[in-house]
Amino acid sequence: MNTAEGIRYRPIRAHEVSQLESFLYLAIFQPDPENIIPREVVKGPTISVYIDDWGREDDLCIVADHDGEIVGAAWTRILAGNPRGFGNIDRHTPEFSIAVVPEQRGRGIGAQLIRTVLDQLRDRGYARASLSVQKANPALRLYRRLGFTEFADHGDDYVLVHSLKIQE
Repeated sequence: MNTAEGIRYRPIRAHEVSQLESFLYLAIFQPDPENIIPREVVKGPTISVYIDDWGREDDLCIVADHDGEIVGAAWTRILAGNPRGFGNIDRHTPEFSIAVVPEQRGRGIGAQLIRTVLDQLRDRGYARASLSVQKANPALRLYRRLGFTEFADHGDDYVLVHSLKIQE
């Protein structure tokens, strides 16, 4: 595997928040390259909830910066309202979204983004984090390798959870 040299992991800056819409679209699993989901889907209420009005108290976003260009982002927010997040498990658990630009995938950037966010969530006192992933998505292996476990099976997708409690 190519390592992600020259990548800096840092919090998103206020003037970069508008880029989350592009990363939200990239986070959508596209199982059929011949039938791509239209970009406008991110404007719908069940998807846009992941980034609308960014900057709430529970919002957290770490980006992968390569020479001043954001090439990946992992963010969490609690999505327990209406609409709820696809990976929501309760009103106390932040839900992950993650995306890396296609040309940078397979270099460990996504894994490092997730680890960094998990560390920050732990520091903030959260007990666990969740996410939703389609069973056909190759990222499922990454999530499991990083310690996410099955919380719910919804047919074509899983809700996974990661405990943030330090094992003693």
